Amino acid sequence: MTTKRKATKKSKAQRPRSARAAMSVATSENQVVKERVAAMAEVPLLVCESDKDLQKVLEVLRNQDEPIEVRLAALQSLQAASFSVIAFESCRGDYIATLRKVATDPNAEMRQRVLGILAREKDGFAIKKLLDGLKNPDKALVPPEKALQLLSYDIHAEAYPVARAIINKPPNEDAKREALRLLAADAKSAPVFEKLLRDKNETAEIRQVSAAALQALKPDSLQENARAILLDDSDYDEIRATSLTAVTQFGDEESVSKDETLKKHVSRMSTKGGAKVKRGARQFMSKYGK
Repeated sequence: MTTKRKATKKSKAQRPRSARAAMSVATSENQVVKERVAAMAEVPLLVCESDKDLQKVLEVLRNQDEPIEVRLAALQSLQAASFSVIAFESCRGDYIATLRKVATDPNAEMRQRVLGILAREKDGFAIKKLLDGLKNPDKALVPPEKALQLLSYDIHAEAYPVARAIINKPPNEDAKREALRLLAADAKSAPVFEKLLRDKNETAEIRQVSAAALQALKPDSLQENARAILLDDSDYDEIRATSLTAVTQFGDEESVSKDETLKKHVSRMSTKGGAKVKRGARQFMSKYGK
């Protein structure tokens, strides 16, 4: 008899709670944080069934006195609900308005997540805040490299001069790299990439990003600069390997095949230099050395 009673109790404990019960736990300040976080994951389908439920979850997200773990769980629950586009349409206005308020939250993780959601929504408020922070670091809501990354979701012409200014005076290497990636969509920035590709004082990563951007923006310039790098024995192996790839894969086959000076130089490279250079040189010669 005792065994049966225990089994009955265990069976009840294992029964999943209703979404309504989960909503009650998730939005109650009297519940344990861990339980509220778990409950928040169970309420997405209920969020837009009534305005009352929506406002409860939005209030948790807005309330800076709530534990940050619970607020982040509320944000995740709302995001999950938003994937049901049609069902969520009536809730979207309040959701976006709340995200805009929370975008300036004191908590850095919350700011970054919310601005990321808004940037993917191509929200004008978020774009302006990100640009303002890049122009004036005192107003920055996220690090410059993150702001540039988020701006790439909806690139505005206004972002290009800001990105070029960051390249000229970068706060850090990550920001410089993200600024270059953003400018890879700007045809007017080709001269910036040409200069960086040929600058031996730049890191290999920055020069490689520049090569990739030039291939998209001004492929003839990439070929011209890659050829010059291959003829320069003093340049670094990593950049010479990148240049070999550029010429081998994207070069004009007829022109390169007639370039005896380049072919002789690359032929020597197939037996000298690092493994990447040798491998790249052999691939080049296999294509153009006939």
